Amino acid sequence: MARYVGRENVRKRLEPLAGGQGRTTYTGEAARIATAAETITVRPPFGLAHEGVYERVELGPLFDALARDHVVAALLVRLGGYAVGVFEGERLVASKVGSRFVKGRHKKGGSSQSRFRRRREGQERELIEDAAETAARVLAPYRDRIGHVALGGDRAAVKRVLESLPWLEEKALTRFFAVPDPRLRELERLPYELYAAEVDEEPA
Repeated sequence: MARYVGRENVRKRLEPLAGGQGRTTYTGEAARIATAAETITVRPPFGLAHEGVYERVELGPLFDALARDHVVAALLVRLGGYAVGVFEGERLVASKVGSRFVKGRHKKGGSSQSRFRRRREGQERELIEDAAETAARVLAPYRDRIGHVALGGDRAAVKRVLESLPWLEEKALTRFFAVPDPRLRELERLPYELYAAEVDEEPA
C-alpha cells in the first residue's frame, strides 16, 4: 500500500541502495527501483520530469526532484474557518487565518427547520466569501511566482472558494490534504506533508 514519506526520510531509506545492483526506471512522473529483494516506486509531490532506464540503482534524478524547493500557495477551508498561506520552500512567508461561526445540523422539523437552514446557508456563504477575498488578497503579490497550490480541509467548501479563484484550481496538486481545523498551526505543519513523496514498496 502506498504511503506518504517525508523527503528526507525517502533519501535515508534509499541511499544505501545507490549504485547497487538493480534496475531503475524513470517514467516522467515516478521512479521505480527494482532490486532482487524488493521494488520501490516513488512519486515526488511536484512531479519528476526525467525519463530513462538504468541497469543499476540510479537515484540522482529522483533526489534532485525531491530536494528542489517550490513556491506553493495553500488554501485550507472548513465550515467554520480557513487558512491561506504562501510557502517559499518550507518557509511560510505570508499567511492569514479566519473563522466564522456556522451552526451545526438542526434536528427539528417545520418552519423552525426552514429558518435554521436559511440562517446556516447565510453563515456558510459569508465564510466562503470571506475566505475567497482573503485568499485573493494574500496571494496576489505572489501570483506570478506560485507554481503549485495545496488544497485541504472540506472538499465542498474548498470547491466553493475556487469558483471565485479558478487560477488556484489550475495549479492544484493532486493530493488533497486532510486538515481537521484550519489554523495557523496547521499551516506551519504543512511543509512536511507538502514535500512528502508517495512511496509504494513491494517485496520481490
